Amino acid sequence: MNILFFLTPKSEVAYIFEDETLRQTLEKMEHRKFSCIPILSLDGQYTGTISEGDLLWGMKRFGITDMKDAENIPIMAVPRRATYKPVHADSNMEDLLDRAINQNYVPVVDDQGAFIGIITRKAIIKYCYNEMKKIT
Repeated sequence: MNILFFLTPKSEVAYIFEDETLRQTLEKMEHRKFSCIPILSLDGQYTGTISEGDLLWGMKRFGITDMKDAENIPIMAVPRRATYKPVHADSNMEDLLDRAINQNYVPVVDDQGAFIGIITRKAIIKYCYNEMKKIT
């Protein structure tokens, strides 16, 4: 099965760039109601994912008590707890399932490492559910 069938393309995904600030990230995540968001390099390479928990602990670490202070903290200075490993566009369903066990979504990259979108855990579970229904 081609995993690109499940892909939410980059054009439909919220993400941040590595030169954004803690405040910009918080505002984007709040607006979209996301618990985590991909981070891209300025040339579109996937560099990681940051979560609400990472932001919270980063604010504590930097002593942020006012949103104005968060404007001066680069997002890349905030430590990340988890590593959301991407899959390549030509990966198989087993690779996808292995990543989705521990991640809310699976980032997808092309052969050059450029971010092309995500596959949500919801889409994977829905597919597995429909396949199970066919068996019974």
